[in-house]
Amino acid sequence: MLTIKNFAAALGLATGLGLAAPAFAQETYIPLISKGFQHQFWQAVKQGAEQAAKDLKVKVSFEGPETEAMVDKQIDMLAAALAKNPKAIGFAALDSKAAIPLLKKAQAAKIPVVAFDSGVDSDIPVTTATTDNKAAAALAADKMAELIGKAGEVAVVAHDQTSRTGIDRVDGFVGRMKSTYPNIKVVSVQYGGGDILKSTEITKSILQGNPNLKGIFGANEGSAIGVVNGSRELKRKTVIVGYDSGKQQKDAIMSGAMAGAITQNPVGIGYKTVEAAVKALKGEKLPKIIDTGFYWYDKSNIADPKIAAVLYD
Repeated sequence: MLTIKNFAAALGLATGLGLAAPAFAQETYIPLISKGFQHQFWQAVKQGAEQAAKDLKVKVSFEGPETEAMVDKQIDMLAAALAKNPKAIGFAALDSKAAIPLLKKAQAAKIPVVAFDSGVDSDIPVTTATTDNKAAAALAADKMAELIGKAGEVAVVAHDQTSRTGIDRVDGFVGRMKSTYPNIKVVSVQYGGGDILKSTEITKSILQGNPNLKGIFGANEGSAIGVVNGSRELKRKTVIVGYDSGKQQKDAIMSGAMAGAITQNPVGIGYKTVEAAVKALKGEKLPKIIDTGFYWYDKSNIADPKIAAVLYD
């Protein structure tokens, strides 16, 4: 659980930065448009952004569509935010290409764009604050391989084929299995939009069509809980590996329904996004990627202070 005590730890390198508040602070408005609002992950990102705004004396807003399938609504939100002439903007793209025309307008207006969580297929963002999703999903594949004895059939339930996170997590998992585990076959990759109910039905369909399936990777919070629910409804025992760390996933790990999962650092992502926007406005040079880190967690290390600091409810 993300408590006051471990909030600072979750920020990682974001603490103790010694950044002076810029002179334009009172007028500095930085809207953040996220991929959604329904998952606890995004609430934790919002916490980090608001903490950075407080520390750096700037004003932020944080919004996203009701579900991560609403690409058009997210584009409308981005357009509305840009119409307010912000000093900078943070954007987590549901579709890595759809927002590019609007981002070009931001660039023309000299509004720095900081991508967070999920980047865009463009060099317009001054930086992207994100998890190395390919590496994290490859670690999930390694853990799955160990748990099933490095042989057998596995499947993936992911959130989408359009966002950078959806693409990179599937590529990272499937790529590691193909390159490193010749006796493991990925028999199905399906997409449920990050929706728990849809992911539950997809999981049941995969299980019914693959009676010898040994494991399933759920590539985000909603996908992973859908995998747990679908497996439970069909009373099928498979090795389930997830991604993210909301309460339902933590409960599933503690009960043994899920073997373990990758946790990101959502508070750190939010903090680093606002911090990067302020740095961009000050003319400071930024790296193309701000790697906010990830960990594997399971029942054995969920209480480790380093892990507990980046888990959230």
